[in-house]
Amino acid sequence: MGKQYAVEMEEITKTFGGVHALKEVSFQIEKGTIHALVGENGAGKSTLMKILSGAYTKDSGKIIIEGKEISGGSTLGMKKAGVGIIYQEFALAPDLSVAENIFINRMNLGKGFISWKELNQRAGEIIDKIGFQIEPRQKVEELSVAYQQIVEIAKALGEDARVLVLDEPTAVLSPYETEKLFQVLRHLREQGTSIVYISHRLDEVFQLSDEITVLRDGEVVSHNRTEETSMDKIVSDMLGRSVQSLYPEKTAAGNETVLEVKDLNLGNMVRSVSFALHKGEIFGIAGLVGSGKTETARAIFGADKGARGEIVLKGRKIRPASPYEGVKNGITYLSESRKEDGVLLDMKIRENVTMASMKKVSKCMVFHIKKEKKYVEEMIRRLSIKSNGSETLTGDLSGGNQQKVSLAKWLSVDSDVLILDEPTRGVDIGAKMEIYGIIHELARQGKSIIIASSEMEEICGLCHRVLVMHKGLAKGILEQEELTKHNIIHCSVNNSSEQSLKAGGI
Repeated sequence: MGKQYAVEMEEITKTFGGVHALKEVSFQIEKGTIHALVGENGAGKSTLMKILSGAYTKDSGKIIIEGKEISGGSTLGMKKAGVGIIYQEFALAPDLSVAENIFINRMNLGKGFISWKELNQRAGEIIDKIGFQIEPRQKVEELSVAYQQIVEIAKALGEDARVLVLDEPTAVLSPYETEKLFQVLRHLREQGTSIVYISHRLDEVFQLSDEITVLRDGEVVSHNRTEETSMDKIVSDMLGRSVQSLYPEKTAAGNETVLEVKDLNLGNMVRSVSFALHKGEIFGIAGLVGSGKTETARAIFGADKGARGEIVLKGRKIRPASPYEGVKNGITYLSESRKEDGVLLDMKIRENVTMASMKKVSKCMVFHIKKEKKYVEEMIRRLSIKSNGSETLTGDLSGGNQQKVSLAKWLSVDSDVLILDEPTRGVDIGAKMEIYGIIHELARQGKSIIIASSEMEEICGLCHRVLVMHKGLAKGILEQEELTKHNIIHCSVNNSSEQSLKAGGI
């Protein structure tokens, strides 16, 4: 018996203003499988899935759902055909209940009135089918991000979705929440749901998927059974060149102490945190969502008021009470939220890069725009920012290039300590490797770097030592030889104090 396909997309072509976003792409999803779709930003993944969901109309090609050709071009029509898509930014009404969100398009369940008892009962049955326990009457705004994602899945299933597309579903989830989501997806696969999984996190792709399709420049470059391929092969297919290693080889850190943090406290999220940072060191802060790693980073920089404790920078006690003072002291901070705190999307690259370092492009209170443009163009080349030059609007760039603009802004400031909070969140593998290379080069030049990240592979691949946090407490400092994903997770969920800070930690 041949393969049974839930979805067959045959020779799909799509152009925007004469530019080919998709070039005769064929993509098949077997019934009851998890199929990963990967590629760099701009490879065509989102365009292909928006055509499948009906948000975009194809220029040519065929879409066949469960053996029946569908014209597409309508989100309502594709929902009726059994396709549900869940984007990174949820389409939920936070002030409505779980049940109301699940059945928001048909609150009366086909009747002439709304039966709240039946609505809540039906919502509860769908959530139970997924394998979770969420009160249908609870407001969505009261749920964690992970549980809101479950509501999105339940909403799709409530609309009879037999094909489920998830776009970067774990971007803001902790490892524990990610594993819970994976359990849900595996359970749905066993029940016959076909799943398309889009992610930049290739370790998750290999852990979860049955098949992997790679897109590059709007074309399919490979399709493999997951068990029959490798991480290096997929990365090479995505980039179009062979790759020796995702992470640069670590160079030894110096012995000179640049920063000392002693007994740092900030409410319940940072409690008695102490560590030392050396010259040329890449020091990691790891932990689950809510562990306090971001709050620790922001307290050192001065972004949040009320911190207590002692911070010593190059032998001098400092007390940064604002970002301005943090920068003045020689500390810079790359925020985890580039769209809210990292860059101004409606401003040009040039304006974003120099906003924190105007002294570089001015003299005697006189601003030199030619000097500014020349400097920014040099930064664009140095960081390989893909753009049409310094006058390009930052909002027109891909996520990875926006992140590089934010990084360029802080590299323009002559700082001793650079704090990077989730430096590669939401960026593709190519941009990740470029950012990793920049971080490595900065450390080699003697910069001291702190990385707060929820990506365990990233922490292990980049850092010399790692401070692991749990509920605001420092649970341990792992040295280079101890740096494994298993040790970080074990330490981050360990409520006991048996694994305390190493003697050489501060």
